[in-house]
Amino acid sequence: ERRRFIDMELCQLDNFYLYNLNNYNKIVNQRNKLLKEMFMNPSLKETLSIWDMQLVSYGSKIIERRKIFVEQLNEIIREIHLKLSGGKEEIKIVYEPDVEIEDFEAKLASGQDRDIKAKIPSVGPHRDDISFCITKENEEKEIDIRKYGSQGQQRTAALSLKLAEIELVKKVINDNPILLLDDVMSELDTRRRDALLRSIDGIQTIVTCTGYDDFIRQRINVDKIYKISNGKIVN
Repeated sequence: ERRRFIDMELCQLDNFYLYNLNNYNKIVNQRNKLLKEMFMNPSLKETLSIWDMQLVSYGSKIIERRKIFVEQLNEIIREIHLKLSGGKEEIKIVYEPDVEIEDFEAKLASGQDRDIKAKIPSVGPHRDDISFCITKENEEKEIDIRKYGSQGQQRTAALSLKLAEIELVKKVINDNPILLLDDVMSELDTRRRDALLRSIDGIQTIVTCTGYDDFIRQRINVDKIYKISNGKIVN
């Protein structure tokens, strides 16, 4: 899901990335088909290096663009997260490539026998991940909130990421995207909830929630309210 987030965002912002990703996925599928066919026809192994060259070509461009994307997000997300956490936490997104560009070709070559058994490529950007590291106020130790973060920390990080995404989109397309928030209020404490509402002031936002008292208290400009009862919109 974290890798999917990167792909979805970059495919909307960068047509060149979309082109490289589509081609990379096609090569992976074609290479997988070849690996299965090699079970009956081992001589096909001679053609494997041709597919590996294409994987490296497209995959390297994907890795390079993902690194730039994470750097761009980090330039924005720190201040946003500080506000949402009341100045008590700093966040850093860490890109975790499955393989570095300079090692990609060699690792594919050395892993061919393993790939033949597994019938899938064992290395490549299709196995990448990102982590979210939190540093609390007056503490030096970083916490990887994927594993050790509380539900509130994980939810706040997700909101910080979404707000940083909005700011990045603004810079790229010079327009304001619409923010969709699905029932986030119930999972945040009062301080984080208030900080979120202040952060989205001025952003066109569609929110689903079980009550709107928080919006009234914060004097958020609510243009339209729809009430849902038994799956139907009621007046």
